[in-house]
Amino acid sequence: MTAYSMHTDLFIGNEYRPAASGKRFDVTNPATEEVLARVPDGDTADVDAAVGAARACFDSDAWQKLAPRKRGAILAKAADILASRQAEFAKLETQQNGKPLFESNIDCSMAIETLRYYAGWCDKLTGETLPLDPAYFVYTLREPVGVVAAIVPWNFPLNLAMWKVAPALAAGCTVVLKPASETPLTAIALGQVMLEAGLPSGAFNVITGGGRTAGMALVRHPDVDKISFTGSTEVGKVIMREAANGVKRLTLELGGKSPNIIFADADIAAAIKGAQSGIFYGKGEVCAAGSRLLVEKSVKDQVVEQLAERAKKLTPGDPFDKATRLGAVVSRKQQETVMGYIEKGKAEGGTVVAGGNAAKVNGKGYFVEATVFDGITPEMTIAREEIFGPVLAVLPFESYEEAAKLANQSMYGLAAGIWTLDISKAHKLARAIKAGTVWVNTYNIYDPAAPFGGYKQSGFGRDLGRVALDGYMESKTVWVGL
Repeated sequence: MTAYSMHTDLFIGNEYRPAASGKRFDVTNPATEEVLARVPDGDTADVDAAVGAARACFDSDAWQKLAPRKRGAILAKAADILASRQAEFAKLETQQNGKPLFESNIDCSMAIETLRYYAGWCDKLTGETLPLDPAYFVYTLREPVGVVAAIVPWNFPLNLAMWKVAPALAAGCTVVLKPASETPLTAIALGQVMLEAGLPSGAFNVITGGGRTAGMALVRHPDVDKISFTGSTEVGKVIMREAANGVKRLTLELGGKSPNIIFADADIAAAIKGAQSGIFYGKGEVCAAGSRLLVEKSVKDQVVEQLAERAKKLTPGDPFDKATRLGAVVSRKQQETVMGYIEKGKAEGGTVVAGGNAAKVNGKGYFVEATVFDGITPEMTIAREEIFGPVLAVLPFESYEEAAKLANQSMYGLAAGIWTLDISKAHKLARAIKAGTVWVNTYNIYDPAAPFGGYKQSGFGRDLGRVALDGYMESKTVWVGL
C-alpha cells in the first residue's frame, strides 16, 4: 500500500507549491484547538497562476483531443484511488471540521460515488439533430464552458467539492478549486489523487486563502468562465454582483431555513427520529438542515417532550470516539455565532427545553449542546435566519393550509420534510412548498443522480444529477446548407 504524506501547499499544474508571497495561515482542529497544519495564504498572483494553468490545459491538445471515454476512465481511476485512501481522508475531514468520524466516512463514500457517477457520463453528452427545413442539415453540439472556479464551504469539504469538480471535469471543463479557509486539507490532498489518476497538468488545481482575497480574485478573473459556489446567501449576492462584470455563468447553492413538517397522522416515532437527524446531523452545519420543525398542534407537546429527551442524550464528544454523535462546530467564531442566536432566541421569548449551552470536551474545543426551542413564533429571529448550528425551533400549526403557509414563509427555499401517512396530502404539499428538494417520511437523503439546489434566495442551478452537467456546458447550433 502506498504511503502518503500530508501536503500543505497549493496544487497548480500538477505540482505542489507555496504561495508566491510565502504567507501561510493555521488550520485548527476545532475539537482540540490544536494547529493541524499551516497552508498557503494565496492571493491574486497565485490565482493568476492557477487560472493560467487551467486555461492552458483547456486549450491544449492534451485536453481537447482526450477522448471522452478516456477522460471518464481517468475519473473512475481517481474514484478508485480515493476509495483506497478513504480512511485517511475521513480522518483528515474529522480533524479539520470537528464532525464525528462516522459522518466523515459517509461524506467520503458519497464523494467517491459522485466521482464514479460522473465518470460514466463523459461519453454520453450528446447533441441532437433537428428536423427543420429540408434545405438544411441542422444539429447541436454540447461543448464545455471553459475554466470553472469551484468555491466550497467548510461543512462538507470533500463531498461538496466533488459535487462541483466531478461534473465540471466530466463535461470537459478545467477546474480551480477554492476550499474554505477552515477546511482546506482534503482539497489539497485531492490534488495527489487527480495527479495519480492521470489528469493532464492544469485540469485540476487547488488554491487556498481567504474569501476576500483568493476567492474574490477567482470570481473577478477574466479567464474564469463559470463560477459554482456553495455558501451563504450574502456571499452569493456579492459573487453575483462581481460576476456580472464578466457575464460569467453561475451556479449558486446558498442558505436555507428548511421546514420539517410533522402532521398528527404521521408515524410519530419515525418523525421524531427524523427531526433529530434533520437538525443535529452534521452539528446542524448543513445547508438543508430541518431547522424549523412545524408540528400539528394536537401532537406538538408529545413531539417536543420526546425530542427534548433525545437531544439531552446527544452529548458533545470526541469526534474520534465511536459513540459520539455530536462533534465540535467548525470554529470558535461559529460557536460564538450559534450561541448568539441561542441568546437571541431566549431574549425574544423562546423556551429552551434542551441544551442551550456551549461545551468543552476534555477541557477544550468549540462544542454546542443539541438545543431545542419551544414557544417559537414565525417573526422570531431563530425562526427566520440561518443559524448553521445544532439549534431547532419548534412552531405549531393547526391545519394543512397553515402548514403550507408557514413552510413558505421564508426567503429561503432549499429543502423541506413532510411526515404523514396520507400520501395524497404529502404529494399535494410537496407541490405547494417552494423548495428544491422535498423529503417525505425521511430527511437528509442524497444520491449523486438526484439534483440538489434551491428556490428563492437559496440560489439557482443544480448540483448532482444529469442536470448539473448542463451548468458546465454550452449548446451550439450548426446549420448546414444542402
